[in-house]
Amino acid sequence: MGQVSLRGIRKSYGSVEVIKGIDLEVHEGEFLVFVGPSGCGKSTTLRMIAGLEEISAGELEIAGQRANDLRPADRGAAMVFQSYALYPHMTVAENMGFSLKMAGLGRAERERQVGRTAEILRITELLGRYPKELSGGQRQRVAIGRAIVRKPKVFLFDEPLSNLDAALRVNMRIELARLHAELGTTMIYVTHDQVEAMTLGSRIAVFNKGVVEQLGAPMDLYNRPANEFVATFLGAPRINLVDRPPASGADAAHQALWDALAGAAPASAQRAGLRPEHLHVGPAGAGIAASVVLAEHLGDSSILHLRVEGVAELLHAKVGTEAAEVASGQTLGLVPDASWAMAFDAAGRLLQ
Repeated sequence: MGQVSLRGIRKSYGSVEVIKGIDLEVHEGEFLVFVGPSGCGKSTTLRMIAGLEEISAGELEIAGQRANDLRPADRGAAMVFQSYALYPHMTVAENMGFSLKMAGLGRAERERQVGRTAEILRITELLGRYPKELSGGQRQRVAIGRAIVRKPKVFLFDEPLSNLDAALRVNMRIELARLHAELGTTMIYVTHDQVEAMTLGSRIAVFNKGVVEQLGAPMDLYNRPANEFVATFLGAPRINLVDRPPASGADAAHQALWDALAGAAPASAQRAGLRPEHLHVGPAGAGIAASVVLAEHLGDSSILHLRVEGVAELLHAKVGTEAAEVASGQTLGLVPDASWAMAFDAAGRLLQ
């Protein structure tokens, strides 16, 4: 029973409201990711679920039980922090088994559960070491193992990979996905990294200024964002946004780009969006004229940053190896794939 329900959850510090009414149903066994910029409320919401922050208003249920006033230890949730928070004077085995010892479990049973968890995490050979003898990735595995041995109903992860280098983050993402598949336990994971959110989450909740802007499967949010905030937060390079041209005196290239992206959009459309992978390029004269401000060649692909006359922001195209010889200052023709275009109204809402 790992369902978590948040109904009208609010959090205030004095007169300042930082969480403004969160309604979420976390399904048993799912991997739900809270993502958003710094200060958006995602970690505060996680800490309220854990019992580390008091809930100002609303109802929290864990496994069908009201949890607002339960002690953290009684909620059936185990939290893994950004800092590993390991006891330096204890071995890995002692760190992992400490909560079991405090619960009065006998030594033989503690060793059995710690040993099984170490096998799952592939750290059996580390059980006799101390934290100072471990790498960052190994310490994070131990911190996760300490949570696993408690057999919680819900795992809570607060940016657990942010202290690791890029290669280790990729490896740990793979390990976390494997761990979730093996354990089948509900996991709620906080990150500001949209790559982690897209690759780990069965669903994503995008937070912004204390509210959830959108909740859904990763590719649903990527392809059909509810608004400009979600559209720009997910995706790298970020989505291209083009303003409606003025009624008169618009640059020809600007007007042509708008017509290509929003020609069939409602009259209320004020901005049009297109992901970089759907903005194709060709030789000059073969599309909408654009000059290359910067070409970033990554080997398997290239990111082209482009200027179109009359368009306020640079456009970004993600293309294959056919652009390997493109250089800054070159003029190209843009060919948008309008079937992927999005239109937004003046409030930034997606228009159907």
